[in-house]
Amino acid sequence: MNALSFGVDRTGDGAAVSDTPTVYDVAEQSGVSIATVSRVYRSPDSVRPATREKVLAAARALGYVPSGSARGLASRTTGIIGLCFPDYADPDADSGAGEGDEEAGTLYSDQIIRGMERAARRHGYALLIAASLAGGPESLVAKVAGRVDGFAVLARTVPTEDLEVISRRVPVVMLAGPREIDHMDHIEVANRDGEYQLTRHLLADHGLRRLAFIGSADESPDVGARFKGYRDALREAGLPVPEAPDLRAPLMTRAEGSRATRALLDRPGPRPEALVFANDQMAVGALHTLEEAGVRVPEDVAVTGFDGIPLSRVVRPPLTTVRQPMRRMGEEAAELLIQRVTEPQRTPPVSRVLPVEVTRRGSCGCGEPSGGGASGAALPGAEG
Repeated sequence: MNALSFGVDRTGDGAAVSDTPTVYDVAEQSGVSIATVSRVYRSPDSVRPATREKVLAAARALGYVPSGSARGLASRTTGIIGLCFPDYADPDADSGAGEGDEEAGTLYSDQIIRGMERAARRHGYALLIAASLAGGPESLVAKVAGRVDGFAVLARTVPTEDLEVISRRVPVVMLAGPREIDHMDHIEVANRDGEYQLTRHLLADHGLRRLAFIGSADESPDVGARFKGYRDALREAGLPVPEAPDLRAPLMTRAEGSRATRALLDRPGPRPEALVFANDQMAVGALHTLEEAGVRVPEDVAVTGFDGIPLSRVVRPPLTTVRQPMRRMGEEAAELLIQRVTEPQRTPPVSRVLPVEVTRRGSCGCGEPSGGGASGAALPGAEG
């Protein structure tokens, strides 16, 4: 393993260290061999958990990140930017796409990748993608940060303390979620405003009163913001405001959307008049389950999602959703990274909130306008 030619200037306890930590420093501080340090990063499962954590803790304290191309990284000559995101693949993602619509099956992360690739090509950069959590988030960071000039990372993909170390040596853009590190660029969308406007549409325009919100079990910051918008709309309408979502899905996939829908249908008492899902994938799963159960959409129950993935427009009925600019998010992330690489003194850090758009379609009772498009209202974002 090659030693990396950068690090941080202090350990976790405030003791000054060299700003060029090496694999030897990590081995010495953690009390293991250099070979063990190498295995922690190359094959983490081959190292006992306690030993692995001891090595990773020492590496974090020293500000060490392994690299297979340290010289290129130090001189900003790799010509590569990276993207880190958790690979929560939907097993149904390759099915159900509309015939003749090649993009229908693409999901949230796919659209971000396309945006980043487009911007990277314009500037002569390549894109390196790390979409697996195998070996743990530390392994994911090591695989990307040591091989690129800068990288974008989706919120909650890697621990904040690891990002803190990396972001002081390599430009990092955080995508989605709240801004965790002040000196790091950040891009998100207007999650709260989007869900507020969508819920308000169901209440004011369709006269619905019994709504159910289906969120995520992992307390996603984006989903939390969407639930806040949902609650704000209910409060404004004088309706009871729930403290928690009606159901939380372990994963935000079509299969989990189907399971959540069956659970809600089986509950005693009046059926909800609308199912408000935190993302499109779950909402698409719900549409299939409701059809199988003989429940008409939107006559018996309205269904809405969030994201605006291509599949949302080809399912039947077409899905009412909040469309977020996923490709634009990817493009702006790449542009920010490349600007930071080519203009390292550029300040201050950028925090952008991109606008979203409520897209009204058949699943809530809004008919498709002529031409097959969908009506919508854009919600502004902001930049600071």
